[in-house]
Amino acid sequence: MMKLHEIPNKTHAAGMRIGIVLARFNAETGEGLLKGALRFLREKEVIDAHITLVRVPGALEIPLALQGMAQTGRFHALIALGAVIRGETYHFEIVSNESARGISDVALDFDIAIGNGVLTCETDEQALARMDQKGYEAALAAVELANTLERLRKNAD
Repeated sequence: MMKLHEIPNKTHAAGMRIGIVLARFNAETGEGLLKGALRFLREKEVIDAHITLVRVPGALEIPLALQGMAQTGRFHALIALGAVIRGETYHFEIVSNESARGISDVALDFDIAIGNGVLTCETDEQALARMDQKGYEAALAAVELANTLERLRKNAD
């Protein structure tokens, strides 16, 4: 049986510079997402001076702000945070889908790790119940992927 070369997942983040984009719409949920993300980053010894927070009006504005941060080349990873709650119109689908597509486009176009912590929920109650954990998980995903990308780049040489 062949032995695979597997790159292990790492979540060390000390010394990393992290950018966070937070949508203001559904503010209570957004603040809960931010709290969860910051909890993870502080557990991993990312100092506050290495965290840059940008607030935007809503989920549709998140990708452009992420793109602006990615263009600077200053960040090891980015985190997108916000909440889209289903209403009575088709607007929910548009905002959810376009936000997710834009976040993915920035990650791929700029070769940067982005943790997607944009909740898409049926109700405010669902969003409030998930906000802390989803913020934490988005930060974890961003850091883990940043470490993986760094190792892939080193192995490519």
